[in-house]
Amino acid sequence: MDELFTKENIYYRDLAREVAEKYVRPIAAELDRTGEYPWSVIGALKESGLMGMWVPKEYGGAGAGLLNLCIVCEEMSRVCGGIGCTYVVNALGSFPIILGGTEEQKQKYLPEIASGRKLIAFCLSEKNAGSDAGSLQTRAEKDGDTYIINGDKKWTTNGAAASLYTVFATVNPDRGTRGVTAFIVERETAGFELGKREDLMGIRCVPVNETHFKNCRVPAADLLGGAEGRGFKHAMMTLDVARPFVAAQGLGIAQGALDLALEYTKNRQQFGQSISSFQGIQFMLADMATQVEASRQLVYAAARAVDAGVKDVSKISAMSKVFATDTAMKVSTDAVQLFGGYGFCRDYPIEKYMRDAKITQIYEGTNQIQRMVIGRALIREGASA
Repeated sequence: MDELFTKENIYYRDLAREVAEKYVRPIAAELDRTGEYPWSVIGALKESGLMGMWVPKEYGGAGAGLLNLCIVCEEMSRVCGGIGCTYVVNALGSFPIILGGTEEQKQKYLPEIASGRKLIAFCLSEKNAGSDAGSLQTRAEKDGDTYIINGDKKWTTNGAAASLYTVFATVNPDRGTRGVTAFIVERETAGFELGKREDLMGIRCVPVNETHFKNCRVPAADLLGGAEGRGFKHAMMTLDVARPFVAAQGLGIAQGALDLALEYTKNRQQFGQSISSFQGIQFMLADMATQVEASRQLVYAAARAVDAGVKDVSKISAMSKVFATDTAMKVSTDAVQLFGGYGFCRDYPIEKYMRDAKITQIYEGTNQIQRMVIGRALIREGASA
């Protein structure tokens, strides 16, 4: 890939790989066991300048673009899918501000995120509003120069670590998606409560919490974009940009699983020879490597489209997400198979890759929803041809 990378791409890849190998790999298994938040890794990411690299330069970030963010996420996830998620969820939380915030909101919040002084989470999903993001029950009512938010959010990734939250509520449930409105909520705001932490199958170092809003009074100045009814648009714009870096997380997990499978099959001896010399094993490895490389090209193509300012990236973004994350599940499962009985034991790292891979098919829009997005885009294109 070096021939296709710019010097900047290579710089970010090598820096991320160094951080991942030095600070992540030695503690990945322990973090998975304990569920402890990787504060030491966050510190290393701050020192390296990787925290907030996606934030525009005028607000204290590197303005590095989506491709570089995907490259960094891939390298982190190659070592630990949980760390990859921990890192990029801050991009997910901050993109609504970058894409839809007022100038005052950007000046106030983005420098804190860019420096890593404040982490941020994205509060969209609810118990009864997952894929159907337009059916939110969390309410926001205007009261003078404030809004009062009441409701409960589910699956707030980074919930217990964040200081800031982009929160989506409805100001008028009768208007459906046109009533959805976004707010920036600070953790210290009265009426905001952190709820139950989920006990996860994978990405266990990431705190995923319920978040509760009980007469939570937010200044009107923190109404995202300064206008009601734009929240659904802000959410969809954010997800179009976010799906490639979730795809990059899947890509990294798949590459890491393939790396381990290659190493193991070369060293494992059966019938007097390395099992990697068997044609059946080579065919499995060949398919795995081909799927990983195809995922990489699709992820990078989607990221480049966003960086180039392509007007409608929904289809390519969804394609990258569905293909790379399905690949992560397929490749990590095949890697466990190649490890044989050892693959089923927690003494070996490969089973963690399979557990981490599963969530990538689910969050940021399930892969069934991604296929709907792609299918509808194809039908629209056919109708206009």
